[in-house]
Amino acid sequence: MNIEKDHIYHIYNQGNNRQKIFFYRENYLFFLQKIKRYIVPYADILAWCLMPNHFHMMVLVNFEELVVDDIVGVTSSDADNSAVRDNSAVRTLNQSIGIMLRSYTRAINKSRNRTGKLFREKTKAECITCTDGITPSFYSENGISKINILKPAEEQYPQVCFNYIHQNPVSAKLVEAATHWEFSSAKDYAGIRNGKLINRKVAGQYVDF
Repeated sequence: MNIEKDHIYHIYNQGNNRQKIFFYRENYLFFLQKIKRYIVPYADILAWCLMPNHFHMMVLVNFEELVVDDIVGVTSSDADNSAVRDNSAVRTLNQSIGIMLRSYTRAINKSRNRTGKLFREKTKAECITCTDGITPSFYSENGISKINILKPAEEQYPQVCFNYIHQNPVSAKLVEAATHWEFSSAKDYAGIRNGKLINRKVAGQYVDF
């Protein structure tokens, strides 16, 4: 993934072979803790949704890399050894996403007495504010429904992605309304819950809610 500062990205991944990645309510809550630890330092979360076998995040990237003081669990594959200085290391957002997913996988494998990959190997990150002529396309692929947009204005992408993420549980027929699904930011934007993961002030610069 090539992730650049000051752009909004739609980040998503799903279970390997479309398998479930969340089995109990506690799994969803545990993953949200992982997002707070590994993603929030780098980016503002504008929208999120956790589905039984995949997840979506819409984020505004503030930092491409950070110096991480707590390097417990960081190996040469997670950070360049040459960057390690006095119990600190430079870690990119890409690396942090990978660490988050591996950490979650280890916990699930241990709790369910299983081995092997939980997520697909490559996490996707579509830039929805890039102006290089490449526009995001949403379509049905490997069990994740996306939306095809025909010649929209570039500023429409954040709103379309924002709405799409929150409507995912409705599209999957898990609930009748987006606000009925516990594991997304729809409840927070509706004022039903005061979730701390999203940044409403920043989101309001790009979308209506």
